[in-house]
Amino acid sequence: MNFAIISAGEGSRLAQEGVEKPKPLVELNGEAMIERLVRIFVRQGAERVVVIINDRVAETKEFLLRLKEQLPIELVVKNTPSSMHSFYEIAHLLGDEKFCLTTVDTIFHEEEFGRYIQAFRTSEVDGLMAVTDYVDDEKPLYISTDEALRITGFHDEATPDCHYISGGIYCLTPLALGTLRRCMESGLSRMRNFQRQLVADGLRLEAWPFSKIVDVDHAEDIVKAEAFLSANGE
Repeated sequence: MNFAIISAGEGSRLAQEGVEKPKPLVELNGEAMIERLVRIFVRQGAERVVVIINDRVAETKEFLLRLKEQLPIELVVKNTPSSMHSFYEIAHLLGDEKFCLTTVDTIFHEEEFGRYIQAFRTSEVDGLMAVTDYVDDEKPLYISTDEALRITGFHDEATPDCHYISGGIYCLTPLALGTLRRCMESGLSRMRNFQRQLVADGLRLEAWPFSKIVDVDHAEDIVKAEAFLSANGE
C-alpha cells in the first residue's frame, strides 16, 4: 500500500504570524511535521511515501532529500494552484492498489490512524474517509452520512444529517483516480469538489470517525497540536 503527502502550499498564514520555518518543517514536540507523517506511514507498512512540495523553499527539499536516504520517499517538486492539482501530479506514482493521501498539516493520534488503515486494508469500499466531530477550522467541509456511516454528501454548510467534518485523510482505491482525471478535464479545483464528484460518480464511500484531528494553519495551532499529541504520550 502506498501513502502520499500533499505539501505544496506556501504556508503563508504561518509566515505572516511569525513562524520562520516552512510549514512542512514546523516541529511538534521536537519533530518536523512531515517527518512525523512519513515515519508513521512507514510503521503502517508503506511501500512508498510520495511527497509533493513546491520549488519555493530549498530548505524543505534539502530536508526531504536527506530523509530519503533512510526512508522510502518519492519526492516530486512542482508548483500547483490547489491541493487537487497536487494530487493529480502524483497520481501516476500511486500505482494500481489502495493508497492513503493526506496533507502535511493534518495531525492525528497514531494509534487511531493505525486502526483506520487496518480497517481500510480489509474493507471493500472505494473510499474510507477520516472524519471528526471536532470542529476548529475556518471553512470546514461537512459530511452527511446514513446510519451505517455511508457518505451521502460533502457540504460547505452543516445539514441535519451532518455529524462530522472531513479530517483531511483519504483512503482510496485506484477507481478514484478516474474521477480525479475527469475533475481536471472539466476544470474543477479543490479537494472538496473532487470528493463531491466521488459521490456523484457513485463510488462507495464510508466515514471513519477519529476522536480529534487538528490542522496546523496558524501559529496558535502549533501549540494546540503539541498539547493534543502530548496528552496521548506522543
